Amino acid sequence: MERVSVFVDGANMYYAQKRLGWFIDYRRVLGHFAWSGDRELSEAYYFTGTDSQPRGRESAFFEYLMHAGYTVRTKSIKLITDDATGETIEKANLDIEIVIDLFNTISRYDTCVLMSGDGDFERVIEVLRARGKRAIVVGLPEMTARELRNAAGASYVDLRQLEGAVARTDRLPEAAADEGPSPGNTAES
Repeated sequence: MERVSVFVDGANMYYAQKRLGWFIDYRRVLGHFAWSGDRELSEAYYFTGTDSQPRGRESAFFEYLMHAGYTVRTKSIKLITDDATGETIEKANLDIEIVIDLFNTISRYDTCVLMSGDGDFERVIEVLRARGKRAIVVGLPEMTARELRNAAGASYVDLRQLEGAVARTDRLPEAAADEGPSPGNTAES
């Protein structure tokens, strides 16, 4: 039995969904990658920035993820002001948390699925493969760093190709456009 772990970069997937115009059903993600054929789910993690106290839809989304089988890792969003422009942006970088969980659980999976396009994960994918792990990277090509796509090689999956397998079917993109979280809040709806 192949053991599969899934690691979701919530901010990256939030912006990918906005570009695609459809929403990911994270329960279906697990069904596609880890609950079919001779595969079983080992671990599933969802990483995202959040306000210090998640509430409302964000809290409900986290509950949905936990019920679906994910461990939710959050980090408080920080406001950063660009001294040159005066522009304030919201930031919550969870790259190190993703890497820690990828390596702390390495003995529990044969295959890891990383849903991200962040080039910071290039070396991580190379090291996992060198240690005999299969590493699948899922993202949008135009939002995925060339280095990460190169490291994944044939194990890179265009998120568009998964629409039929992982898209939510209970919500139309037009209706959801007004309901999504603000762009600075990286949690999915």
